[in-house]
Amino acid sequence: MAINRRNRESEQKSIKSDRRAFGKAVLAGVLGGPAILSSISQKAQGISSPAVSGKRGRGIKLALMLDIRNKEKCILARQIGVNHAIVSVNRALRRVTRDQYVETLAKIKAAYEESGLTISGVESHPVAAEKIKLGLPGRDEEIENYCAAIEALGKVGIPMCCYNFMAGIGWYRTKTDIAERGGALSSEFDNEIAKKQGLTRWGQISEGKIWDNITYFLKRIIPVAEKAGVKMALHPDDPPISPLRGIGRILTSGSAFRRVLKIVPSPVNGITFCQANFKLMGGDIQALVREFGGQGKIFFVHLRDVSGTGERFHETFHDNGPTDMPQMLKLYHEVGFDGPIRPDHAPTLASESNESPGYAMQGKIYAIGYMKGIAQALNIPIM
Repeated sequence: MAINRRNRESEQKSIKSDRRAFGKAVLAGVLGGPAILSSISQKAQGISSPAVSGKRGRGIKLALMLDIRNKEKCILARQIGVNHAIVSVNRALRRVTRDQYVETLAKIKAAYEESGLTISGVESHPVAAEKIKLGLPGRDEEIENYCAAIEALGKVGIPMCCYNFMAGIGWYRTKTDIAERGGALSSEFDNEIAKKQGLTRWGQISEGKIWDNITYFLKRIIPVAEKAGVKMALHPDDPPISPLRGIGRILTSGSAFRRVLKIVPSPVNGITFCQANFKLMGGDIQALVREFGGQGKIFFVHLRDVSGTGERFHETFHDNGPTDMPQMLKLYHEVGFDGPIRPDHAPTLASESNESPGYAMQGKIYAIGYMKGIAQALNIPIM
């Protein structure tokens, strides 16, 4: 009787264990997709799975765009295993004078560190830069502020600045509430609609003018960034078409980035490889990763996917677009990329506000799980 009772207790424990394992497998499938499920299956078969942590060496830095004022999102980021933050400092630096940049950035960095997050870079211009991009009077003062901001970033140990040169119009969509899978809300660009919207208040600006402006800027800022030890990671135009509502867009091809890198050759003159934008340029994005990554020029990756062409496209989920995401992550690893990578422009899911299209949290959590699953399955170290 005692033996039978122990056997029944053992069977019950085994059933409970199986139920827990099944529950974990279902959760993993929701968060990370087939890659994680495959890893769980390997464990069940007694096959050791690769380490995801990059603690034993360098690895890709999994990051999210976070605002320290939104404590809940910062907590969620840490709970899902994200240790690195990409932040905007423009609002904070606009409120102070140049001599206060270092103190202000040091406080921002400390606040993130108290939340368990390391700032791996700032995104968007750290200070006002529209006059720089448009070539308007007052751009020299903006450049002086910019130089001071880059010096301050270096002094407090923030190693990278992701910036763009989209003059007059930033990243642009003609619709931000199209239905994606299951009714999730995503964004779309249609150039035919954009053309009907007409010129902006800036009128027509030629590509040549924008090239002159970025050359003027780079010759001033890159030497300062090199001395400060801050990598300047240039983001492509989004969408990568020209003109957009009359304004020339120049960062629309691989050859354009080759030209940028030659304007001021420097170890800190590099690229934010926003994957979907490079895809929309129409070239071979894997070849571009091998080229620019092999040169050590990819400083930051925006992992996102789109369906369509530069003339008309919509954002997809990270797991249902046309790009082979596992192959792309493998490729970034193979070329030696060890900078920050963040999922970008995820659809807005049920119960979330669509006030900031592409930047709600639930879709990013899903994307992080998917990325971690791929990394684990392919033995890609992440930090």
